[in-house]
Amino acid sequence: MKIILVSAVALIDPDGRVLLAQRPEGKSLAGLWEFPGGKVEPGESPEAALIRELGEELGIDTWASCLAPLTFASHAYPEFHLLMPLFACRKWEGIVRGAEGQNLAWVRPDRLRDYPMPPADIPLISILRDWL
Repeated sequence: MKIILVSAVALIDPDGRVLLAQRPEGKSLAGLWEFPGGKVEPGESPEAALIRELGEELGIDTWASCLAPLTFASHAYPEFHLLMPLFACRKWEGIVRGAEGQNLAWVRPDRLRDYPMPPADIPLISILRDWL
């Protein structure tokens, strides 16, 4: 089975809320909420992929030194196996916006389960909630 490496982030605002992005129509798992991020390209580190994706998807800049490795997800989907490191980030420049038209929500850690998420993201909720 093919392994797909995706890098994700828990952006945490000064009030301790976490950013979720809703997968847009036309993509797999459309309508579900997820931690922002994206696929790691060949030759790219997970941190570099996340910095690139945050610029493309949310219009913000951050740095590898601001990405703290928190945990990871390993989940078998029917077509591939997803390996997804989750980083925590509290520092960035710019105003978070859905640059690709996706809906965004700042969510308190104890409310993350109120948002339907892809199967790979669900186990990350309790780890993130306990950490925050």
